[in-house]
Amino acid sequence: MKVTVAHIGRPQGLKGEVSLDLRTDIPEERLSPGSVLETIPADAGPLTVATSRTASGRWYVGFAGVADRNAAEELRGIELIAEADDGDEDDAWYVHELVGLRVERPSGEVLGKVTDLLNMPAQDLLEIKQTNGVKALIPFVEEFVPEVDIEGGRVVLTPPYGLLAGEEPIVTDETRGDDAGDEKA
Repeated sequence: MKVTVAHIGRPQGLKGEVSLDLRTDIPEERLSPGSVLETIPADAGPLTVATSRTASGRWYVGFAGVADRNAAEELRGIELIAEADDGDEDDAWYVHELVGLRVERPSGEVLGKVTDLLNMPAQDLLEIKQTNGVKALIPFVEEFVPEVDIEGGRVVLTPPYGLLAGEEPIVTDETRGDDAGDEKA
């Protein structure tokens, strides 16, 4: 099975290097010099990684035969793909497995659908389109996403208040304050 590794972004510098929008959590392996990546569209590749580096949390790659900014610009928007790993990890998913899954609370209340998974420097973010049409970015960590059920077609979400649009505040005696209920004469 083929998986998306990255989308090629804008050129960086004058020597043919490009920025990448990553779709893998193992870029060190996938983007090491000498790696050969297929492309979509297919006639743009395959591309062989000549150099790779990170700066300020972004990945930059130079490909063999791409020697200047003009050649790099022609690669913008191309999707880089590779064979999927046969990993044993129970808590590892590919973006294509997550996109389209129903997002719900533990109670079963449907909150929306997964639209993307963004690989960010600090942590991955699950992008969901809420039932009200508003998109939200949720840190893809066990505290907020305790369950991913690919076969059941759902992701269970336990977000803190304020992470989703349109949430009503939860008011309790503790959140109201000690003197909120006292009447003054």
